[in-house]
Amino acid sequence: MRIATLISGGVDSAVAVHQLLEQGHDVHLFYIRIGLDTDEGDCSAEEDIEMCSLISRRFNLPFDVVSLHQEYWDNVMEYALHTVREGLTPNPDIMCNKMIKFGYFEQRWGHEFDKTATGHYASTTQKGNTVYLSTAVDPVKDQTDFLARISYDQLCHLTFPLGRLPKSEVRRIAADTRMPNAFRKDSQGICFLGKINYNDFIRRHLGEKPGPIIEIETGRKLGEHRGYWFHTIGQRKGLGLSGGPWYVVKKNIHDNVVYVSNGYDCEKQYGKTIHLDEMHFISGNPWAEGAKSVEITFKNRHTPAFTPARISQVSEKEFIIESSEKIQGIAPGQFGVIYDSKSEICYGSGIITGRNVVIN
Repeated sequence: MRIATLISGGVDSAVAVHQLLEQGHDVHLFYIRIGLDTDEGDCSAEEDIEMCSLISRRFNLPFDVVSLHQEYWDNVMEYALHTVREGLTPNPDIMCNKMIKFGYFEQRWGHEFDKTATGHYASTTQKGNTVYLSTAVDPVKDQTDFLARISYDQLCHLTFPLGRLPKSEVRRIAADTRMPNAFRKDSQGICFLGKINYNDFIRRHLGEKPGPIIEIETGRKLGEHRGYWFHTIGQRKGLGLSGGPWYVVKKNIHDNVVYVSNGYDCEKQYGKTIHLDEMHFISGNPWAEGAKSVEITFKNRHTPAFTPARISQVSEKEFIIESSEKIQGIAPGQFGVIYDSKSEICYGSGIITGRNVVIN
């Protein structure tokens, strides 16, 4: 097959290229540039592009750098800023995959190929005539939660060469084949920020708006924050308070108040009921509409752990998760990602709503 392969300069996408060639595919490499040299969001592009060029020369493959800078600003950065301004917690990586990597790239370049490949730790499974997004064999590296808003058409055009490989095997292949980036560290940056400091980015676009930090149990003022948009539910670091640990448990956007609670086991950090809106099923709703109390597993943040739960449908797009265990830091605006009870199939995701945050 002719496969458009998105590479980043990292070891994962380089090994994905190696795997595709070992399988006999015709591979064309692409790097998506989402920032310009003088713009924030560049993600150290020049260094990455040079590494990608080394990979293309290593395998004698065609390589193109394509720009989706404006599309990124309009669809990912603006989404992130709007969500933060509303006092919610965004997930730009999810939106990047849906809108940029498998959206605009597919429309302009990827559709000319039989498949598009990436170095994501995920896989696909076909049951009957239906394709499903399935989890990677390495639960620590599994990235299906970042893919949980893609469309069925996007999924059907994707292939994930690393889905059946643990990270240790990926590193071994890179070393054995003498990849130029075999020992390069994994990127830790948020999708659209790269090495740019998150708070600096938010401050540049939303400024500062000082307000009180209040202990929720007593109403006592403990200090000041620089703007509620710098804080998210469940956050511990960056509060500047002594006598901790302190956790953000609520935000009053109207009055610009951040509420905190003290202690590792504070009950106000936790909840078992998660309301989801705008539910999106990648391969269609797997249950009869209106199904009550179906066994699932889920994630409410990027983590190796899949939490057992039950889910019920309230309306066409609204669902309620009842977790089997207490969940820390349920943050409105984040995505609740839904899996089957065995944590093998990723069904899709919904947006966590503010109804989950109930403080007495």
